[in-house]
Amino acid sequence: MNFPEDLRYSAEHEWVRVDSGRARVGITDFAQDALGDVVYVQLPDVGANVAAMASCAEVESTKSVSDIYAPVSGAIAEVNESLADAPEQLNQDPYGSGWIFSVDMTDPGELDQLMDAAAYRQLVEED
Repeated sequence: MNFPEDLRYSAEHEWVRVDSGRARVGITDFAQDALGDVVYVQLPDVGANVAAMASCAEVESTKSVSDIYAPVSGAIAEVNESLADAPEQLNQDPYGSGWIFSVDMTDPGELDQLMDAAAYRQLVEED
């Protein structure tokens, strides 16, 4: 399992990478492994407002359909359109080309509620 140190993590297995007030979001290596082969991603609408820990997207795999939660509040700034034609990017590169959406954060302090890599690793190892 891969747990990049530069990311923040939610208990729902999303990761966040912050750059200049914008949070890029995806699912973790653990989550994609648990899901199995991803076959479809329902992306949120650009411009939609999302609340921290509210469902805003879905990932469908050969095993199940799972909600994706916004780790932080704000407006959806970008979505990864390439997932429409290549949802397997979530399995192949969850921390790179498999990102799902970006949020212009309204409260960067919410990042403090998320886990660092060590805390997330501990959560996953306890599961």
